[in-house]
Amino acid sequence: MHRIRDRLVHRRTAVINQIRGFLLERGITFAKGPSRLRNHMPFIVEDAENQLSPRMRTLLDRLWVEWRQLDYDIETASDDIERIAREDEDCKRLRQIPGVGPLVATATVAAIGNGAAFHKGREFAAWLGLVPRQYSTGGKAKLYGISKRGNSYLRRMFIHGARAVLLRVKYDTGGLGHWIHQLEQRTARNKVVVAIANKLARITWAVLFKEQDYQPTAVCAQA
Repeated sequence: MHRIRDRLVHRRTAVINQIRGFLLERGITFAKGPSRLRNHMPFIVEDAENQLSPRMRTLLDRLWVEWRQLDYDIETASDDIERIAREDEDCKRLRQIPGVGPLVATATVAAIGNGAAFHKGREFAAWLGLVPRQYSTGGKAKLYGISKRGNSYLRRMFIHGARAVLLRVKYDTGGLGHWIHQLEQRTARNKVVVAIANKLARITWAVLFKEQDYQPTAVCAQA
């Protein structure tokens, strides 16, 4: 289900980009993001004064129909995943973790089950590629960007979850929020996002493996 939904999302992005390309060739531009373009698509297709040829207007109408159908299909797949996340006990425990929604929870359970394949949370984070690449020479170790190994889809989900946590944690002064505030003071934003994703992955493994509810106070002590 996740693979189907991901394919639909990629198709929708391709359709939106093609619409933007056709309109840009004719001097019609919109701000970044799909919302403004989505709101104006009915007027673009129906407006006879926007200097679009009948054939181009027909093509844009077909793309607009495809876009709406993809929106419906993605929403249907998301609803199915949400339903599973509400019914599965492991997913319900994972959703207590900040930044872990139905998509992250169900994708994690589908990928690693109860997490028994890993001995500790760091191994799971490394499998996701959320740890620095290391190069050693002459007895000196150098750290680079994240390794990007393992499950790229699940890694992307954790990165999205980390960004959501970073937006919500602005006024949070306890638990995970305290750790994030300290991290923000000494490193760049993108590195903070990856660090949060790494932390979320390790917490997720612990909740799955130990079959226990998420404990914010324990996270605060570890941080």
